[in-house]
Amino acid sequence: MKKIASFTIDHTRLSRGIFVSRKDEVGGDVVTTFDVRMKEPNREPALGQGALHTIEHLAATFLRNHPTWADKVVYWGPMGCLTGNYLLLKGDLTSADVVELMKETYRFIADYEGEIPGATARDCGNYLLQDLPMAKWEAAKYLHEVLECMEECNLVYPA
Repeated sequence: MKKIASFTIDHTRLSRGIFVSRKDEVGGDVVTTFDVRMKEPNREPALGQGALHTIEHLAATFLRNHPTWADKVVYWGPMGCLTGNYLLLKGDLTSADVVELMKETYRFIADYEGEIPGATARDCGNYLLQDLPMAKWEAAKYLHEVLECMEECNLVYPA
């Protein structure tokens, strides 16, 4: 079986950042998939499941209500390896195009107070698996250590 593109990235050299994972044509439109990498794979602890689940709820809600980007959002969701998230947006985009959007998103999460959107038995398949304090901590860490000081290694996959 052919190895999928995301398994060809050298994860031993991958930094935290925002990377274009792939671009697909869907119904005549380009959909860009972003690898929003919050942790260095295999070199630092993965995100806790509750924190990542909360980040998913908050980011998805924020992005789908964003005044500029809402109509371009296709999907936001966690990576199975628990080191980040995937963001799919309509449009032929670069990593640099979404840095400000990700700053807004992670600032929203870091500063969030209140009930987690969709965290009820009616709305979510595992609503008790939430950790708002750790989600806020992880979001602030990523915002301050990565998003606010982006470099080329945080925007382009290693060769």
